[in-house]
Amino acid sequence: MMRLLSSFLLIFIFLSITSCGGERQERDSSWEENYPTAEEKWEVAVEEKEYTSHESLKYFFDNEESDQQVLVLAHVKKVLSDDTEGSRHQRFILELDNGQTVLVAHNIDLAPRVENLKEGDQVEVFGEYEWNNKGGVIHWTHHDPDGDHVDGYISLNGQIFQ
Repeated sequence: MMRLLSSFLLIFIFLSITSCGGERQERDSSWEENYPTAEEKWEVAVEEKEYTSHESLKYFFDNEESDQQVLVLAHVKKVLSDDTEGSRHQRFILELDNGQTVLVAHNIDLAPRVENLKEGDQVEVFGEYEWNNKGGVIHWTHHDPDGDHVDGYISLNGQIFQ
C-alpha cells in the first residue's frame, strides 16, 4: 500500500513539474508603470491634507528614526533666532498635541522667510523629520534646486513659503 502511495506521489510531482512546460515565465512588470512614485504619493497627501499624526512623530522620536517625510499641522511654541552658520535657517519650535516639541529649520537661503510668524500661530509644515534627543527637527521645508528631493514648504494663514 505504501509503495502504491509513493508511486502516485511521484507521478503527481512529475506531472506537476512537466505541466508548467519547463519554460520560465517573464515577470509582469506592467503594474510598476502605474504604481505612484514616492513624490506622487506625497503630492496626493499634501493635496488631500493627510497630516502625519502627532503619534507618528512620537514614534519616530521614541525609535530614533530619521529621513521621514512628514506633513504636520501644529502650533508655534517659540520663535528662535536664525541659525547663521553655513546656510541660514529660520528656526522655530512646534508643540504637538502630545506635548512633544519639534524644531523646524527653514532654509532662508533657498526659500523666503515665514513673515510675521509668532507664538501660537498654527502652521502647516511639509518636510523631512530627523531624530535628535530634543524631539527632532523638520527640515527640507523648501524647494530643492537640484530636483533630487521632494519639495517641502511651510504654510501660514494660507500663504506658502517655499
